[in-house]
Amino acid sequence: MKTLSSGKSTYLNSILKIAVPIILGNIINQIQMLVDRSFLGHVNDLYMSVLGNVSTPVWTTCSVIFSLVSGASILISQKVGSKDTEKCMEYSSSLLKWINVLPVLLFFFWIFCGKFVFRRMGISENMMPMCLEYLYYFSPIFLLIGYEASTMVVMQTSNYTKPMVWFGLVRSGLNIILDWVMIFGHLGCPAMGIRGAALATTISEFAGCIYCTFIFVTTDKLFTRPPLMQVIKAPLKPFLASAKLGINTAFEDFAWNLGNLVLIVILNGVSEKAAGIYSMIFGIEILVVVVIAAVGSATMTLSGEARGACNREKYVSVCKIAYLLSAAVSLLLLAICLAIPRQIISIFTNDPELVSGCGLYLILMCINLFSKSGNIIFGNCIRGAGDTAWMFMTQIFGTVLVISCAVLFVKVLGLGIAGVFLAVITDEFCRAVVNLMRVRSKLKTFEK
Repeated sequence: MKTLSSGKSTYLNSILKIAVPIILGNIINQIQMLVDRSFLGHVNDLYMSVLGNVSTPVWTTCSVIFSLVSGASILISQKVGSKDTEKCMEYSSSLLKWINVLPVLLFFFWIFCGKFVFRRMGISENMMPMCLEYLYYFSPIFLLIGYEASTMVVMQTSNYTKPMVWFGLVRSGLNIILDWVMIFGHLGCPAMGIRGAALATTISEFAGCIYCTFIFVTTDKLFTRPPLMQVIKAPLKPFLASAKLGINTAFEDFAWNLGNLVLIVILNGVSEKAAGIYSMIFGIEILVVVVIAAVGSATMTLSGEARGACNREKYVSVCKIAYLLSAAVSLLLLAICLAIPRQIISIFTNDPELVSGCGLYLILMCINLFSKSGNIIFGNCIRGAGDTAWMFMTQIFGTVLVISCAVLFVKVLGLGIAGVFLAVITDEFCRAVVNLMRVRSKLKTFEK
């Protein structure tokens, strides 16, 4: 009994060792984004809708990059578990070199095709100039995505994620200061509104990238970091092998984001402010989701190591402990939202109608978090075992389900914004149950 308890404590410590720095870095980043929304919402309520309409399709494309690197993360973690150092270096060096091609293509896509995408989303002529202005000043960030994503994989698979905290502090701290200066026009800077928010984010992202590079090059704790010459000479084939595994996750994320994009279009049909309200609630939710996602990242790394070492007991324990941590965080947010809903909403808007009417959406969002926690944790356990195709298939089902339910609840039953939240709850719950069953079936693949 003592040995079993000690083993579970070890797995908890392993999860926290990877997840806590990611959590702190993500929370810092999300606080910056909430401050950004708060500043803009108090200048113009429509700015929240601008952020919602721009960030959703942009993230839909950017998520492809982060999903592709997940394939390398899985393979490197499995090779760490099986102690195959040579293969670790092959995958990491090829990733660091070749992943950076795609962000350049994204940059040019959004520069030349942004207006076309926004028109297809049904964005009003009133908001179109603001959306395009934000996009153009934000777009240089695309050039950094591949590099940042690949260096984070090396840190995560080396179980050394502490630099992410300082990365978040540098990037987000500077962003908040520049937001205050550029949005409102302080310290002699002209008030630039939505353009200032985008420019502040871009400058801060480049500053954070410089810091990240310094740590990545100088630290001696990254045992999955390849030598520079190996990166320069890295062939394409290992990257394609990892991308083949990650492409399912890319398609999965694309399907999820596509569903979310359709929800934004449906909300634009409800009212001009509906997408802004959804974006505001999502901004509150994401503050907790990034915590759960960090635990999920640790879960994928450790379950990948367990798969590589054929350690069934580790696989099961990591999954259970990770979900309990995520459920506890969800419960905490639910308690806070039940206690002070009006105070939370008033952070983002002065509109008394929105302050009094959005409490229900907060509660629905919190209820959904318990199922979303399951999808994040169970999904990463499934990915860690190397089964990314399953997650893609269940997400296709989920996208069809959430869109169908949203059309039913909003267009047919006339439930408005609440209908969208109910559709999301239905989708997340159904997929959480299915993915839990898949995790249980994965246990049969381990050697006993």
